[in-house]
Amino acid sequence: MEFLTEYGLFLAKVVTFVVAALVIISVILSAAQKEREDHEGEGELRIRKLNDKYQKLRETIQARLMDEGERKAFQKARKKEDKAEKKAAKAKAKSGKEEQEVRSRVYVLDFDGDIKASDTDQLRRSISAVLSVAKPEQDEVVIRLESGGGLVHSYGLAAAQLDRIRSKGIPLTACVDKVAASGGYMMACVADRIVASPFAILGSIGVVAQLPNFHRFLKKNDVDFEVLTAGEHKRTMTIFGENTEKGRQKFLEDLEDTHGLFKEYVTERRPSVDIAKVANGDIWFGKRALEVNLIDEIKTSDEYLIEACDRADVVSVTFQRKRTLPEKLGLATSAALEHTVWRVLSAFRNQKIQ
Repeated sequence: MEFLTEYGLFLAKVVTFVVAALVIISVILSAAQKEREDHEGEGELRIRKLNDKYQKLRETIQARLMDEGERKAFQKARKKEDKAEKKAAKAKAKSGKEEQEVRSRVYVLDFDGDIKASDTDQLRRSISAVLSVAKPEQDEVVIRLESGGGLVHSYGLAAAQLDRIRSKGIPLTACVDKVAASGGYMMACVADRIVASPFAILGSIGVVAQLPNFHRFLKKNDVDFEVLTAGEHKRTMTIFGENTEKGRQKFLEDLEDTHGLFKEYVTERRPSVDIAKVANGDIWFGKRALEVNLIDEIKTSDEYLIEACDRADVVSVTFQRKRTLPEKLGLATSAALEHTVWRVLSAFRNQKIQ
């Protein structure tokens, strides 16, 4: 027992030392990375031509479906075509002849929104880059949007970023594969055209606020909580204090005002929508959303972009901020926990089905 006790104490010391060392190393690496970012910039802009991606997929599956002889002939012909294209481009550049026809471009942006619309900064930078080169009436911007909404001011700013594209006269298309509700739909309605998959969730044009109140619990335990304000409406509702009917009424008036602004915003950008019919906080799936003019077409983003490749150069533009080591570790931990939870829930569901 004495040996086990000593061994346990020794093991605890080792674990403590290792954890402390990891924390110190993490802090040092984080500081070093932050210093590098100060010198190198806060992130990088990544450009990817999607025409090449879809063409490669097509050629790969074509090659897999051929026998050995056909595959060799196909690859030989493809190499010959590439060589001829490069030779022609080189000759044209050497002769100084300009392109007779300039292909239009479709710039593809992505927004995956959480409750705080945290992707807004990356979206802002990507839009600034695109607007510096995009040509009005010739090019197009496509935003692949996924969000269930969140804070009003956060999504108001995100939607304002998309308004910058529209104000420059550049056609904007919003593609929704899963969900664009509440603040997400506020962003989507900025687009000249909204395309959604058959079961995408859209709408939820409403405003909600909810908060717990611990006043009765504190009162029961003889705990006083005081709220001191300067200004009649500085604090209308509180978590720990006693809420008054007057405060609730003022809070509801603020919600109604916000809802009114939301409805005005949607009406200005989609005048074909019967706002009185859809602004009740309800949601619509893709096909039903088409019937009430919340969207313009039923189609997935992949379908839309593959078709766009036939008429334009389709370019994905993303601004990626370099994450610090603690952030990377946090994301990895979060992903592992989420994966574990989903596995447990799936196992429980399968057990109930059996």
